[in-house]
Amino acid sequence: MASLQDQLLKAGLTTKQKARQANTDKRKKNKQKRSGAKVDTSLQEQVKQDLAKAQQEKIARDAALNAQKQEQLALKEQELRIQQILQHHQIKDVDGETEYNYTFNNVIKKLYLNSATHQALVNGRLALCGQQDVTYIVTKETAEKLAELDDKVILVQNDKVDDEHSDADDPYADYQIPDDLMW
Repeated sequence: MASLQDQLLKAGLTTKQKARQANTDKRKKNKQKRSGAKVDTSLQEQVKQDLAKAQQEKIARDAALNAQKQEQLALKEQELRIQQILQHHQIKDVDGETEYNYTFNNVIKKLYLNSATHQALVNGRLALCGQQDVTYIVTKETAEKLAELDDKVILVQNDKVDDEHSDADDPYADYQIPDDLMW
């Protein structure tokens, strides 16, 4: 009895080339079964999806790390800018005998100033700024610029400006409140 393939060829339902192709495909499948290699397209798709997911996670981690580094650079740049402003605009040669007390990093510190500088500091024309355990005396305008960058730098900035002239109708004009007490 002839094979089904032979019968299809005699009936003219298939060609010799299609028969050879079918035999080749059948041999390949048998060989893969014998060698244990199994081609699973769903497994390949799963691997591709895992790789794509891992790549997306890596991109997200890299972006977060880059953002963190950029933030650290911005903070460092801001600190250096503040340091430069403080060093450039500080008022020097203010040593004197008048004592001025202030707090810096939760520690009470003393600063010896001349009387004019002391009065300007009390009246709000000057301000004390500090960075890295160093105290700077700067003008009110410089302190306002620094407060825009980082208000933690400002140690003392008085808002009261001493009135040179007092109101004539003020009943308490003779009783000025001292705000520059030594403590």
